[in-house]
Amino acid sequence: MLNKLIGYSDNAAAHGGEVDFLLELCHWFVLLLFIGWTAYFVYVLYRFRKTKNPKADHVGVTSPFSGYLEIGVVIFEAILLLGFALPLWAKRVNDPPDEKKSIVVRVVAQQFVWNIHYPGPDGVFGKQNPKLVADDNLLGLSSEDAHAKDDVVSLNIMHLPVHKPVIVQITSKDVIHCFKVIQMRTTQDAIPGMIIPAWFTPEKMGTYEIVCAQLCGNSHYKMKGTLIVDSEQDYNNWLKSQPAFGVE
Repeated sequence: MLNKLIGYSDNAAAHGGEVDFLLELCHWFVLLLFIGWTAYFVYVLYRFRKTKNPKADHVGVTSPFSGYLEIGVVIFEAILLLGFALPLWAKRVNDPPDEKKSIVVRVVAQQFVWNIHYPGPDGVFGKQNPKLVADDNLLGLSSEDAHAKDDVVSLNIMHLPVHKPVIVQITSKDVIHCFKVIQMRTTQDAIPGMIIPAWFTPEKMGTYEIVCAQLCGNSHYKMKGTLIVDSEQDYNNWLKSQPAFGVE
């Protein structure tokens, strides 16, 4: 409820409910802290007003209430961190879906576009060589590699089937970028020299925006892509309609 009040986008991923729950819990906790500390601040202004305390007292407050309050806040934050945040993070990091039952896509970021790389019918990504990078081969795929011949590369457009786990292997060609699809509750830095997986299961068909959530240069604001979640049949039809790398 609170996420909607602050304008957070609708969830379209299977795991999104857990993320939204944690975010909402944090928002309510911060709101409670804001109200509580504001009330305490107003009380202190009144309690220690100059008219009632014309002379400074080095003894100060003797009540243990503020100390108990601080301890309570620390305990609640520990419960939030240890009971919710860390288990959710561990589940996301340590429990990826089975690649054989998932759609595996590689996303290669560069200033200021998203290269979307599908492995093709053989399910194996073709070999890449930085020396082969050119205007007509942005990923440097090797035409001599049999696995590369059926690969499909799309610029700024990603298609995925609904209700099927997706593993996105994220990397970068130049600087640090960040792959973010708000509706899929997925954010992952794209770091040169590293391939970092992120995964989610789309639950709603539709069109969503891929943005870069890391300042990456003077045209960072233009680095946008489109994620289209199709029915499985439409996804397969789209993939078959795309020219493979090895097809002239």
